[in-house]
Amino acid sequence: MRVGVLTGGGDCPGLNAVIRGIVRKGVQEYGYDFVGFRDGWRGPLEGDTVRLDIPAVRGILPRGGTILGSSRTNPLKQENGIRRIKDNLAKLEVDAMIAIGGEDTLGVAARLTDEYGVPVVGVPKTIDNDLSATDYTFGFDTAVGIATEAIDRLHTTAESHMRVLVCEVMGRHAGWIALHSGLAGGANVILIPEQRFDVDQVCAWITSRFKASYAPIVVVAEGAMPKDGDMVLKDESLDSFGHVRLSGVGEWLGKEIEKRTGKEARTTVLGHIQRGGTPSAFDRWLATRFGLHAIEAVRDGDFGKMVALRGTDIVRVPISDATAKLKTVNPELYAEVGVFFG
Repeated sequence: MRVGVLTGGGDCPGLNAVIRGIVRKGVQEYGYDFVGFRDGWRGPLEGDTVRLDIPAVRGILPRGGTILGSSRTNPLKQENGIRRIKDNLAKLEVDAMIAIGGEDTLGVAARLTDEYGVPVVGVPKTIDNDLSATDYTFGFDTAVGIATEAIDRLHTTAESHMRVLVCEVMGRHAGWIALHSGLAGGANVILIPEQRFDVDQVCAWITSRFKASYAPIVVVAEGAMPKDGDMVLKDESLDSFGHVRLSGVGEWLGKEIEKRTGKEARTTVLGHIQRGGTPSAFDRWLATRFGLHAIEAVRDGDFGKMVALRGTDIVRVPISDATAKLKTVNPELYAEVGVFFG
């Protein structure tokens, strides 16, 4: 059995731990051979590979990023993309694929299996924690930890200058990072994509904090939108999956706060810092378990499935179910933290 492995979409802490788990168990227990595809779905499209064996995965557990590289290549948008992938897999004698990625990467995996008969097993990866059918995705815990540390540091400089500090975190459609890091970091306002915000209400909360001689911290997800406006975009260009580049709501909000309250405001955009560097212990643990169970699914011939965390158990769910809708913050959970606003 020869198994292909790829990592697609944005890089994420824990990707290397998955690769290591897959290869170690696949080689040691099942005697499988592995080939790594470079840069997400571009690898099987172009037949661009690296050898994956036990020496190749030694020492990669604590490393961020991915030794295979990644990209947002969408083979469904490429000319003869499916045929090229199937031809290259046949040429390389690859019997099955393991695709490690988020909504877009696994969406491709689902279609390849369900519509074109390519045997694929999925592993959920996204710092946004927005894939349904799994309690958590690896990378999320690391991103929250990084954002929380940044918020902790912002508190001291905010208090020193008695100014508003706005911290923009990642989260295109789901506010999990903003919610978790904002609560853990003691933010005074948390704004998420699931709930449009009222700028006047935000300013009222800020004014209330200043009356208590306290410098407020505002945590805003990049996809958050005001009630009377649209999503703030970095530019209008689209990637191959039809996504625009976000970022800018933090700067916009900071200017609005200054204009409406007369208080000085500064914005920090964490951006790619959240998904770089060493993965947390939890993400290494979860990613490793995902890798071990993914190769078990290959052994069982259980294709079209994604490994998922349910409680403390790793289960298998149809990839199509996991990508059918995003897991977003429900209003009740968001309302819980409202007591700390203002």
